[in-house]
Amino acid sequence: MSASLPAVRFAICGVGHIGRRHATFVQAHAAAQLVALIDVRAELAQPLATEFPGVPFFTSLEEYLAHGPAADVLTVATPNYLHAPQAVAGLRHGLHVVIEKPIALTKTQAEDIVHTALQTGRLVFGVMQNRYSPPAAWLKQIYEQGRLGQVYLVQINCFWNRDARYYQADGWKGTLAQDGGTLFTQFSHFVDLLYWVFGDITNITARFRDFNHQHVTEFEDSGLVTFDLVRGGSGTLQYSTAVWDRNLESSLTVVAEHGSLRIGGQYMDKVEYCHLRDYQLPALPPTNPANDYGPYQGSAANHVQVIDNVVDTVQQRGVATTNALEGLKVVEIIERIYSLK
Repeated sequence: MSASLPAVRFAICGVGHIGRRHATFVQAHAAAQLVALIDVRAELAQPLATEFPGVPFFTSLEEYLAHGPAADVLTVATPNYLHAPQAVAGLRHGLHVVIEKPIALTKTQAEDIVHTALQTGRLVFGVMQNRYSPPAAWLKQIYEQGRLGQVYLVQINCFWNRDARYYQADGWKGTLAQDGGTLFTQFSHFVDLLYWVFGDITNITARFRDFNHQHVTEFEDSGLVTFDLVRGGSGTLQYSTAVWDRNLESSLTVVAEHGSLRIGGQYMDKVEYCHLRDYQLPALPPTNPANDYGPYQGSAANHVQVIDNVVDTVQQRGVATTNALEGLKVVEIIERIYSLK
């Protein structure tokens, strides 16, 4: 760390599984400092004091903003429905904000975040970790280089296991008002990948089914979505959390003018097929392992790159990998899909 640049100070709101990951990576980062932990569960104070000694604990964001030590960045890793109001509160307090996916549950809420960031001159980072996986970065690169030519078809498959081990009784996950739905909590980063690489979609049709989640969620466990790409070509998004016992796959297949490719594996962690005109697939760096939640797993654990990007951007040594406008577009696309229910 350069002597002229003070450490970027983080306060972390929501210290569940993902919030703890953020805290661990911040604490380990040479140019970052963990200054506060915030969670409504007062019983976490003692274990967190052991895990993060000397870091003060607050039981509400309001309490922290009123009495807590100064910070540069507020990380919001709370239940989905709290993301937007807490991000706006942080921005109004003069903090940059990092928001776990999804940044909001409605386009209106997401617009409020964008407007507040513009008014306050603060930065908003959406956690869209798929962008950091080497196959995704490679796909974005070859698309922008024009190696695919005209895109014909894009197919995204997300077939995961999320059962009663995940949707705990009396928890926020699985509720319509607090969770928002399968596309928000489980698969928004795949919608983000679609938008990030290929742009916006139109002419959406969708079918939703609830096969085995009637007793654990208030919304669908599976969906079949078709769409056209605004830039040309068509696509499908097929998703399910009704897979028995463990995740099956996440994959993205592209059929285009100059060839075809498929990124697959449980977490889109490898290029499974690449046959493009006059092109040899280079060796890609390895993908980080999946987030492991014990009985179930999530997407590739790229939070360390998120922290790197935030620190570099706040210290004006880099640019944000994900911004609030892109987060807004993802929320808007999901809202348009769900409007067809």
